[in-house]
Amino acid sequence: MQVLSSLRTDARLRAFQAMTWVAAQRGDHVSRLLHHPWRANPYPTHRRLRAQGDLVTGRFGFRTATTHALVQQVLRERALGVRPEDPGSVPAEIDLIDLSFLTRNPPEHTRLRALARPAFSPRHLERYAVEIEKIAHDLLDRALARGRFDLMADFAHPLPIAVITRLLGVPDDDRAAFVEIGAAIGSSLDGARSGRHLRRIREASARLDDLFDRLMRLRRADPRDDVVSDLTAAVDGGGLTPAEMSAMCRLLLVAGFETTVNLIGNGTAALLRHRDQWDLLTADPGRAENAVEEVLRYDPPVQMTSRWVNGDTTVMGHGLQRGGYLLCSIASAGRDPDRFTDPDRFDITRADASDHLAFSGGVHYCLGAPLARLEGRIALRALAERAPGLRPAGAPTHRPTTTLRGLASFPVTTGEG
Repeated sequence: MQVLSSLRTDARLRAFQAMTWVAAQRGDHVSRLLHHPWRANPYPTHRRLRAQGDLVTGRFGFRTATTHALVQQVLRERALGVRPEDPGSVPAEIDLIDLSFLTRNPPEHTRLRALARPAFSPRHLERYAVEIEKIAHDLLDRALARGRFDLMADFAHPLPIAVITRLLGVPDDDRAAFVEIGAAIGSSLDGARSGRHLRRIREASARLDDLFDRLMRLRRADPRDDVVSDLTAAVDGGGLTPAEMSAMCRLLLVAGFETTVNLIGNGTAALLRHRDQWDLLTADPGRAENAVEEVLRYDPPVQMTSRWVNGDTTVMGHGLQRGGYLLCSIASAGRDPDRFTDPDRFDITRADASDHLAFSGGVHYCLGAPLARLEGRIALRALAERAPGLRPAGAPTHRPTTTLRGLASFPVTTGEG
């Protein structure tokens, strides 16, 4: 890996992709998670990694936590952080953009997270539920009228996008631009694939900063009951800098739809692939709440996260030295047979489904988890109630990503019209 550090960004990325491809061909399972065809269905690879142990070292030195117990403990360990103590040790291809408290260690993380927390209070979620119901059914009115539609383009994408832009207070005229920019920034969670991709991410981030700066000026003159108005007040009160506000809005925009889009898509695909489970849900749409938990365990939208070792420590017998880097396989943890009985079986009645780690853990447990769960529950229930005959009309296609797992398209039909 030291050889790569002296190369330009484009050359470095191409070299890394070539090296991991060769390693994948030679049986390195960590490398296989980065490449097709293994990436299309990563769960056999996760099973083989677990068979090698709970902490596996790949060809290029990456150490991957594979079991539920170890991933959970790593996420809770205070000596590990989402950033190294020496920021200069993070490659530019990884440290792409500022995503506020998602990419901060305490105490900065604690301060910034506290400012965002009110947006996800029970009082606000109760109000959001009414809006989410309306948006979901409006989208289905249009989609179901056609009989055949793309679940992703016509339902799974526009639902959470509409919710998060309304939560932030984004004007309708700017929504399309925010969606385009948010998609580009969301792709940064997998790291840069090329120098061109890196430039596209940074250009999108700059555009988003300009849009939020304009929106902040609007809300300063005309405050409303939305997140940008609250954060603008925090800036004016000295509790937040304008740069920190932009980073926080950037995080909320991306996290607000990336997780939920993939939750709805992965969940519907799993339900329709396991017809007995779809029939259970249509017979009792109240099962949607637990169905969401089983989707998050079985095929989580965020497959992995990472931690830097910022102090020598030991986790479950594994000595970790300062400066080290760990991958935490959330996807593997959800299929761990030592934690879940018959883990490769999709079962929306599973009693312990909610013990997954799909929303991370420790101090970085996802702040937006209640909103994602709410949107997922409403979406799956609406589909079950209004389209009980829903069936695939073609094979779903997956996005070419590793950290995020989701569908690019999924043609479906109601069997009517």
